[in-house]
Amino acid sequence: MPRGVLLIHSRRHVMSIDIHNDKFVDMVFITELTGMSDKWFYKLAQEGKFPNPVKFGRSSRWIEREVKEWLEERIKDSREVKPTENTYKNEH
Repeated sequence: MPRGVLLIHSRRHVMSIDIHNDKFVDMVFITELTGMSDKWFYKLAQEGKFPNPVKFGRSSRWIEREVKEWLEERIKDSREVKPTENTYKNEH
């Protein structure tokens, strides 16, 4: 494994973090980026629906790449055309 790359094991998956290129961001960054409240994000994290923070003592920071990937997935999911009964009837 290259220098500066950490391999992180969690209950859900294994991931690598490039500590030279990955940036840590705080909740202010996340709420300003999305316009959503910090309480909403903490609830999502507790439910396993948002990346967990990295703890530095009493401070929490998130890996910017993970936050942006999560956001991209939400955008992608909201843009997918979900088949309805009417679209199914028109195709057959």
